[in-house]
Amino acid sequence: MDLILTIDVGVVVAREDVDHPWQDHIWRPISVFLGAPDLSSWRELRRGPGFVHYHAATIEMQLHRKETPGYRDNLSYDQPKVYVVLRGGELADETSDWPVEVHMVTASPYDVEAYGEDGDEIIEAVPMPEQLIELVSAFIDEHHVEQPFKKRKRKRHHKEEDYHFGQEPVVELRERMVRAGQNDPTDRPAQMREGRGAAREGRGRDRETAQKHKEPDHEK
Repeated sequence: MDLILTIDVGVVVAREDVDHPWQDHIWRPISVFLGAPDLSSWRELRRGPGFVHYHAATIEMQLHRKETPGYRDNLSYDQPKVYVVLRGGELADETSDWPVEVHMVTASPYDVEAYGEDGDEIIEAVPMPEQLIELVSAFIDEHHVEQPFKKRKRKRHHKEEDYHFGQEPVVELRERMVRAGQNDPTDRPAQMREGRGAAREGRGRDRETAQKHKEPDHEK
């Protein structure tokens, strides 16, 4: 896949208190922003009752020429999104001091379809900043190519090489017999009509033969 453009984005992750019998808080991405500095560790941005927001990572968002259909679909929504994947548990970096890490960000909704099946992955769609919308839109305008519609050709159900032992393909047999003035061998109604005609002729011949062998009556 051709890598065309990378954009550094900051990812904000929230720790939020929850009322749940098995856990007292959750982690989830809530926003992205441009112009983010590099980080050596998470940086707290704000806190309030029941939440803390962190600048968790500055990560590259990659734009690829072949993925412009997905970007265009995204920008067609009333509110375009950036899709963020967090990994935690056994999938997280063991050297990290934090229970989750930012694994990927993308502007294509189709890039994240393979994620989320594992319980240690968290996927969220967060609002795309206006400046980022402009960058993605310009990328689409420059690199998107409409794919021409190609009509699929109908394939024969049987291929000629599928026939063995000298058997003639049905299509060719039908064409040859029609050219010779014979009935289509696959035309069952015609075969039935011929069969009934032959049966009537056979019965007629049987009656004639029986009449010939019948002894004539002699007057006494």
